[in-house]
Amino acid sequence: MINKDIKLGRGLGKIQFGLTRDEVEKLIGEPEEVEESDEDDEFEHQAWNYWEEGYSLYFDKEDDYRLSCIETANREVQLWGERIFEMSQAQVKQLFADNDITGMEEEEMEEGETRISYEKHMIDLYFDEDQLIAVNFGVFINDNLEVVWPDKK
Repeated sequence: MINKDIKLGRGLGKIQFGLTRDEVEKLIGEPEEVEESDEDDEFEHQAWNYWEEGYSLYFDKEDDYRLSCIETANREVQLWGERIFEMSQAQVKQLFADNDITGMEEEEMEEGETRISYEKHMIDLYFDEDQLIAVNFGVFINDNLEVVWPDKK
């Protein structure tokens, strides 16, 4: 269904940040579930869940409901040609270092998971023990806190 290459700041395969909900639906079909954000959420958004494929796509209201974030638990996803769900925490950290991505932050979550974040590159990786369980990545934000939409290809 989807090319499974994460492109930081750009999207996942042909699913590019900045696409409208209509454009996403034309590309990959209707979601299995659509969730609206709660009123107490910081950002009003809609989440399109493709449970079978292991993806959730987030459309922020303040960005005219353009695609701004993807969360995936799909084990076939690749980053820089590597299947990151098959890698240990140390291997994932090394992969980022090998690709000159620095500024890692690590945090123990309340649920016992470990979150590794590369804030400048808008990616969070969630580990349970030493197993990657989810990746959340989004469109880049510049120093003025403005969204930097990727060029349409």
